[in-house]
Amino acid sequence: MFICNQHYQATLEEKKSKFIAHIFPYDQLETILKSLKKEHPKARHFVVAFRYINELGQIAEGSSDNFEPKGTAGRPALNVLRGHKLINTGVIIVRYFGGIKLGTGGLVRAYSDTVNLVVRECELSEYRKEEKYTFKCKYSNLSKVEHILQQLNITNIEKKFETLHVALEIQTSTNQITKLKRYLEQ
Repeated sequence: MFICNQHYQATLEEKKSKFIAHIFPYDQLETILKSLKKEHPKARHFVVAFRYINELGQIAEGSSDNFEPKGTAGRPALNVLRGHKLINTGVIIVRYFGGIKLGTGGLVRAYSDTVNLVVRECELSEYRKEEKYTFKCKYSNLSKVEHILQQLNITNIEKKFETLHVALEIQTSTNQITKLKRYLEQ
């Protein structure tokens, strides 16, 4: 599975209709949708599709046709996300109607092609499940621990400076947590 780490955009024109696709990390969905509605007040449709991993570790997904004929916009966009094995990713397609009806097949093709276009623009990363791990170290060992974290390429770190210790909370893969524990036991 793969994730999109940044916001990307691509445009497709089909029979005078303009389709502008935006792909981004799922947690930005509401913010970006609000922003796009302000940025494109004359757009006719704001089609949404998304896939993410919920708190139970299951893939949750959804889509909206946003007043396009049922099954012609959101579902094809979602199918493209599925086909590229994207997770924790959302896509919004802004459509300006050009005056020529595309028909059911034309809409499915246009929405699918637009999402495929923006996915090609997107720099994808492999998805890896991350966990939180909290531990404490003495102030005198902090620089050694920071060096180990750097060697393991663990960058998601929160430090809390307590009276006698430093509490560190990291978020990384289970494999990296196991390696870190081995280093800390030495």
